[in-house]
Formats: sequence, structure tokens, C-alpha cells
Amino acid sequence: MSPNAFYLLASLLFSIGLVGLVSRKNLFVLYMSIELMLSAVSLLLATLSKVLGEAGGSVISLLIIGVIASEAAVFLAMIINLYRSKKTLDSDRFNALREGARND
Repeated sequence: MSPNAFYLLASLLFSIGLVGLVSRKNLFVLYMSIELMLSAVSLLLATLSKVLGEAGGSVISLLIIGVIASEAAVFLAMIINLYRSKKTLDSDRFNALREGARND
């Protein structure tokens, strides 16, 4: 299979993630968009590693997968905690970190 197909797939996945990140307000959708973008970068690095014949891209790709796994645990715990406190996942409702913001 040609590397061009992997380049196209990686750019398509990254574009879908970017559109989801910019256009949505649900925290879970934002999280999934970030994950999709990281996976696209990982796919691109693995493809470049294979094309260039070096292992550096594959190693970084494996590190990205590890970061994605640890990020998933932390972010999903945060989403559950925020949902329990506010009963919504709309990102506009969460302003607790702003100075002078009142808590609803």
C-alpha cells in the first residue's frame, strides 16, 4: 500500500478532529476530537518512520499512544466529576476557573 493513502487518511482524521474541536461545545466531543487529532499525528509519524526507514517516528508514535492512554484516564475522570457537579457537559457552563466568576 502506498504511503500517500496513509498521508491522506492522517490529514482527513486531523481535519475531522479540528472541525469537531472548533465547532462543538460538549466536553466529551471536544475530548474525542483531541484524541482523533493525536491519533492522526501518530499515524503520520509511523508512516514517515516506515518511509524513511528509521525507528524514531515509531518510537515517538508509541509515546503518543501512551500519552493518549494516560490522558484518557485523567480527562474522563474530570468529565465525570464536572457532570456530577453541573449536570451538563456544555463547555460554556464551566467558568469556575475565571477570576470573580460566581458558581451556579
